[in-house]
Amino acid sequence: MKKAAKLVALLALLAVVLYPLLWMLATSFKPDNEIVGSVSLWPTEPTGKHYPEGWSAMDVSFSTFFRNSAVIAGLAVLGNCASCLLAAYAFARLRFRGRGLFFAVMIGTLLLPGHVLIVPHYILFNWFGWIDTILPLVVPKMLATEAFFIFLMVQFMRGIPRELDDAARIDGAGPYQLFWRIIVPLARPALVTSAIFSFIWTWNDFLTQLLYLNDLEKITVPVALRNFLDSTGQTSLGPMFAMSVLSLLPVFAFFVAFQRMLVQGINTTGLKG
Repeated sequence: MKKAAKLVALLALLAVVLYPLLWMLATSFKPDNEIVGSVSLWPTEPTGKHYPEGWSAMDVSFSTFFRNSAVIAGLAVLGNCASCLLAAYAFARLRFRGRGLFFAVMIGTLLLPGHVLIVPHYILFNWFGWIDTILPLVVPKMLATEAFFIFLMVQFMRGIPRELDDAARIDGAGPYQLFWRIIVPLARPALVTSAIFSFIWTWNDFLTQLLYLNDLEKITVPVALRNFLDSTGQTSLGPMFAMSVLSLLPVFAFFVAFQRMLVQGINTTGLKG
């Protein structure tokens, strides 16, 4: 009886969590007169016209926005994984003066709201001439600016036995060989976890992409979805919901492909407490 009650409670909670997604999916198939006025979840007369309309609703095909998002998200994943892995290796395995202080400062940046850095970042990137390019969205990722990923990898590396380092040094391995042959292969779960979070956060990012990308041919999917809502009151809700459904597919596929290693990475890092 208790198991049945727990199952019912979990199904009810699942329904609450999935309701917004189901509503968005159902709305993408509703005719225009049912999107706002109807209270029913499912459309009475389903139509698929919103998908081709949304795909070509702007002067640029929506495939361009998907390509822009994929390029930025892919470079962000590579930059975060490479730079944060190197920084984490230095904090977790190397001995140098001020290591504790630098690590504490790095952790302290997690307490700083990102919004307070928007103005100085914009001034700096504007001085570099990077506005309306992908450089402000990609270059910082290659400089180990994501303290969360560094902390996650440091906690994982601290769980790797030191005896492996000693054995590698006895065989003549230096710091670089130790990094490539011992740390990198064993840190794969933490790398996959960082890659998944980095991809999802970058793909769904709206504010920074809105700030730095102005040209229609350079904007990404989140910014393009905003363009369906016109400031003059002209809205295209059906195509917007249709493209929103398509925008979730890459994130869902990326998560499903690496779900097992994501769980393994979280279970073997500092996120477990």
